Amino acid sequence: MTQLPGLLDTEAIRKDFPLLDRQVHDGKKVVYLDNAATSQKPRQVLDALNAYYERHNANVHRGVHVLAEEATALYEGARDKVAAFINAPSRDEVIFTKNASESLNLVANMLGWADEPYRVDRETEIVITEMEHHSNIVPWQLLSQRTGAKLKWFGITDDGRLDLSNIEEVITEQTKIVSFTLVSNIMGTVNPVETIIRRAQEVGALVCIDASQAAPHMVLDVQALQADFVAFTGHKMCGPTGIGVLWGRQELLEDLPPFLGGGEMIETVSMHSSTYAPAPHKFEAGTPPIAQAVGLGAAVDYLTSIGMDNIAVHEHAITEYAVKRLLEVPDLRIIGPSTAEDRGATISFTLGDIHPHDVGQVLDEQGIAVRVGHHCARPVCLRYGIPATTRASFYLYSTPAEVDALVEGLEHVRNFFG
Repeated sequence: MTQLPGLLDTEAIRKDFPLLDRQVHDGKKVVYLDNAATSQKPRQVLDALNAYYERHNANVHRGVHVLAEEATALYEGARDKVAAFINAPSRDEVIFTKNASESLNLVANMLGWADEPYRVDRETEIVITEMEHHSNIVPWQLLSQRTGAKLKWFGITDDGRLDLSNIEEVITEQTKIVSFTLVSNIMGTVNPVETIIRRAQEVGALVCIDASQAAPHMVLDVQALQADFVAFTGHKMCGPTGIGVLWGRQELLEDLPPFLGGGEMIETVSMHSSTYAPAPHKFEAGTPPIAQAVGLGAAVDYLTSIGMDNIAVHEHAITEYAVKRLLEVPDLRIIGPSTAEDRGATISFTLGDIHPHDVGQVLDEQGIAVRVGHHCARPVCLRYGIPATTRASFYLYSTPAEVDALVEGLEHVRNFFG
């Protein structure tokens, strides 16, 4: 068995994840390498969800009966846990959404409806990057089309890094918002946050960071980042689907208008006008994802008990080993950084002229679960002149043996297609 420095006790950790014992295709044990799409859930999260529905299920905030009070305490307790997890200055800066896409749409719509000095209009610019997930492209395209603002972006270098050589021409005095991913969901690239934020601050632009591929894998400190908004999702970090987070600076959340209207987000309502509740409830219209928030809180507890620093060290070792092994496969081309430095635990590749969908299907027959396609990052595929990639992505329970299984599976793919 391959031994790498810094690995977690994956044998013990994997016992917490029931699905990792699953067998498919006539007894083949699942090798789960699709963590960038969604992570598996530990028993601790599953138990928290079941306990909520079995013993505490009620709507939150307005009920005075014991179940409503218990549900409210669990829901708001999850907010406290998330705030501590990201080192937020205030729990009131943590907004629950249904996913990171909704969080990013929330920011875009707030800025589209805002008064000065935050308003985005035809006199202003929006800056993104060519490596964004569609969730951090389409909302800004929609805002640009609606307001007349100019949409600009940073390109990508041949080795999968952001091309910041023209940063002063891209981020200008007219730039109102810069929105970019901390870690690329297709290439694993870890972006130079400090350089981009420093330039944005020089011109007075707001900064929004998509941390969906960062929050599950590394320490996420919103105060150290110095961004204005940070978005991420629960289902990639051992939590349930249907729950996302938007963190925003308190003064911005106080000044910016709500995106959705309805129950809970109001202070007073008449037939003529309404006033709004303070943040975070101002941005949480209607019945929120209560059980999902409880599950996310349990996921935060689980990850914290292991330690995000420890998870990051483990994943770096796995990624370094995976890059080395994959580069041994004939005709394999890694799309993005070809070293483990400044990259996350996600590796996309092509294999000769074999279509990624065919690669994924043959791997699946061996019990190996990877992702194929453009991974909601089609501009990256266009940049490199490829139709799609095969993507392997790792997490705290990933092992060197699973990397070896992937490499062996790819040899089988090559033999299958001659």
